[in-house]
Amino acid sequence: MAYEYEINELVKEESWRMFRIIGELVDGFDNLSGIEPAVSVYGSARIKPEDKLYAQTEEIARRLGELGFAIITGGGPGVMEAANKGAIEAGATSVGLNIELPQEQVPNPYTTLSLTFRHFFVRKIMLVKYATAFVIMPGGLGTADELTEVLTLVQTHKIRPFPVMLFDSGYWKGFLEWLHNTVLRSGFISEEDFDLLRICDEPDTVIEVVQKWHATQEVAGRKALI
Repeated sequence: MAYEYEINELVKEESWRMFRIIGELVDGFDNLSGIEPAVSVYGSARIKPEDKLYAQTEEIARRLGELGFAIITGGGPGVMEAANKGAIEAGATSVGLNIELPQEQVPNPYTTLSLTFRHFFVRKIMLVKYATAFVIMPGGLGTADELTEVLTLVQTHKIRPFPVMLFDSGYWKGFLEWLHNTVLRSGFISEEDFDLLRICDEPDTVIEVVQKWHATQEVAGRKALI
């Protein structure tokens, strides 16, 4: 009887979990549906304001904001804070998609729209669905996870092939060499998969890539996820 009770309670909990997930999706869709076009910026929460990468991220976001792009980040410190701050400086929409975590994820004060999620995958949907370009600054495991997920979605045509920019070639050199020397040689990816990535070392390059893309693509009314 005790075992049956535990199973029933587990089923009940999973049912409510489903409703919480649906609630997060609806909340995200309702709040973000009108912000296009937008650029999502990923990167480490541990980068400090005195770091060169912080200033570069802030500049990239500010200049994109001045061009009319909203900026979407994970809403936390480091790179996310820098990007949201740059958007605020430009008077652009500055979105922070926070996640409940035991460390590092403290909401930054530079957002015009802030949402908080319990589930990583719901937050990831929002970071991708409403973006028309992706800027990947140096970061850790979370950044690598977001990068490979975006590349997978583009590779498999689950989203349109928007620019995916890796900023700081020196930082990403080892990752790219591993892709070339190990993954490609093993036959697990194709040479053309490298065309999915743009390598950038200066804010000017990021701005140029985004401008050129939007000059040649019809983005109004598009849906990122199939």
